Amino acid sequence: MERQKNKFLEELSERLGNHQEKENILREYEAHIDEILIESFQCKEEDLILEQIVSRLGSPKEIAEMWKEELSVTPSNMKWLFIFMNILFFGGGSLLTLTHNLYNWEWLSFIWSHLTAIPFIIAFIYLFFWALLGYEIGRGFGHGGRNLLKKTFLLSIIPNLLLMVLTLLEIIPHSWFAPLLTKTFIIACILFTIILYPISWIGYRWGKKASV
Repeated sequence: MERQKNKFLEELSERLGNHQEKENILREYEAHIDEILIESFQCKEEDLILEQIVSRLGSPKEIAEMWKEELSVTPSNMKWLFIFMNILFFGGGSLLTLTHNLYNWEWLSFIWSHLTAIPFIIAFIYLFFWALLGYEIGRGFGHGGRNLLKKTFLLSIIPNLLLMVLTLLEIIPHSWFAPLLTKTFIIACILFTIILYPISWIGYRWGKKASV
């Protein structure tokens, strides 16, 4: 059993060449192979065990090609994509809020009234955005995406914290957010902000597992 495992990992190592995440990839696939070997401990046929490994994980050639393709999506591009998306989300919301309070447009008031009637649905959609952030980083960069997740999260959270501070200090008038700005909603916003990173981390773990 160990011979088939070593054979698989040696071929994978050779095909990965000088991939920058080579060591992490090999460690991750070794762990998955160990899981398969534990599940197949009653099987004594080495060729059958190798077939199970390839069936579950893919061949070393397929795995190496997949990880080489992932290099086309650089950590920097991924990071700035999500930061831009979060700024776009907040920019759109801020523009809607500002326009609603400056102009008495009937169609805009209609949109505003409907959006403020479903704040928690919007909040859960936003939580999904952060879970997706973690998932895509985990799927795209595997073990090496941990630091990328932290950096992306810290930069992306800046608009959230800035808006909360400006609102709490009343630099942004509370009346602009009527009828949203209740004690219940403020507490909910704080709680949602606290759990954003754990949600992203769960998404990252899920994405890392899906990358295998």
